[in-house]
Order: sequence, then C-alpha cells, then structure tokens
Amino acid sequence: MRSRYFVTGTSLLIGSVVVTLGVIMSPVLTGVQQENQANLAKTSSTQYGPLTGADRDFVVKVRLAGLWEFPVGELALKKGTAAPVKTAGEHLVVGHAQLDAAVRDIAPKLGVTLPNKPTPQQQGFLDTLTAATGKDFDSQMAQILRITHGQIFSSIAKIRATSKNTLVRQLATQANTVVLDHITQMENTGMVDYEALPGQITSTPTQGPNFTKPVMPRPGEPMVVLKAPTSLAGKGEAPTPSPPAPVDDAPGASGSPATPGATSSPSAP
Repeated sequence: MRSRYFVTGTSLLIGSVVVTLGVIMSPVLTGVQQENQANLAKTSSTQYGPLTGADRDFVVKVRLAGLWEFPVGELALKKGTAAPVKTAGEHLVVGHAQLDAAVRDIAPKLGVTLPNKPTPQQQGFLDTLTAATGKDFDSQMAQILRITHGQIFSSIAKIRATSKNTLVRQLATQANTVVLDHITQMENTGMVDYEALPGQITSTPTQGPNFTKPVMPRPGEPMVVLKAPTSLAGKGEAPTPSPPAPVDDAPGASGSPATPGATSSPSAP
C-alpha cells in the first residue's frame, strides 16, 4: 500500500512533487530556518550568551530529528535485510540517544520547551517505513534518511558558525559529527540513488500549515527519553574527529630541543 507521504520507486516522487535544488535547500523539511528579522527580534540574554530565534529553532529541531529517526533505527535493527542497513540502524539509535541527552540537558538552561512527538511530516516518514518490508524497507530507509540528513547538514554548519551562544555551538558541533556519520552510514548501504537526490523533496501537495510545525507537550506531560539499549554498548558510535595537528608559533621551530652533535633525518612516512 502506498503512503501518501512517500511513493516507492527509483524516482521517489513524493506526492508526485519534484522541485529544483534551490527549493530543496530551503528549510521545508528538517533544516534549520534561516535567520530573519522575526527570529532576530526574539533574541534573549542567557548566561551562555545571546539566544536567537534561530538558536531556539535549532535546539527544537535536533530533538525532533531524534523523535522519528531513533525509531527508524529501531526498525532497521528489526526489519533490515542487509547487514549495512542494520549497522545504519545502530548508528541512528546510538547517535540520536546521545544528541537527545545533550538537548534535554541544555533546553531547560536556555528556557527552550521541547516537543515529545515528531511533526506530522516526520510521522509520515516513520509510518511509511513502518509499513515497508524486505528490500523495499532497506532502499526506502537509505534514501529517505540520506535526503533528510543531507538537507540539515549545511544548516548545522550555519548555526555553528553564527551562534553566539556557547551551549548552542556545543550542540551544533556534536550534531555535525552525528549527522555526517549518519550520511555516511546511509551511503554505505549502497542503496542511495545519487542521481535522484538533487531533484527530491519529501513533501506532498496536500500539506497544511501545521505539517512541519512541532507539537508541544501539554502541561505536566512526561518527557519522552530516547535511550539506547545496553545491547548496543560500544556500537553505533560516530567516529571521533581527529584533533588538528600542532602548529609551531615560530617558523622553522623544531618540535623538540636540538641535541648537540645530532644530525637530523626525515621522519618516516
């Protein structure tokens, strides 16, 4: 049965809608919204630095990403037919559990309210993958997650580069590492259709104004916690970025004191 959110096939025409790359890069799906005058007007002061509307939007959307991608990872572990798909599932579960813990830690410090449910659009993606089976699940998961992660990747970099809030920059740094890892895992499945990526956007012509709007929790509603099972301990970790190589302040300076009478030799490759 075809979902109204996602149509199977190599073209992956969502609701028969295909748009240009310029529209894809707009924040229709999960990307962080560009700063505008309305966002800038919402800037508030915190002990961690100014907090703009774009900063708040980013914190909420990191939470939203986990609320649907974490269960997709669980689906991949249960229904994936290929080993790389199951491995991608491990990374989705572990990565978003770590990001969710970070978001739940900083949100109250910044006065940001977090949602407990994905947006209707994100729930549509999750419903589509819940209904898919076999190799159809494998291919749809790889393509949908590659599209969504690809869309938000550049937006994370913008927040990291522009935010003046220490906690938001830390979250953006962590999110950048996790999202890049998830992009890599989707590509490692060998099921990503690169030719179709530039022309794809996952929305439908029937979407309403609340299609991508977060659903905020009711007063007193318990917070949903995304926690990786103990069975995944030591698995699904994003690679730790390598620290930059040390740079000597003085040109030609040696990394260690010279020894009298010693001759230098080139380092081994």
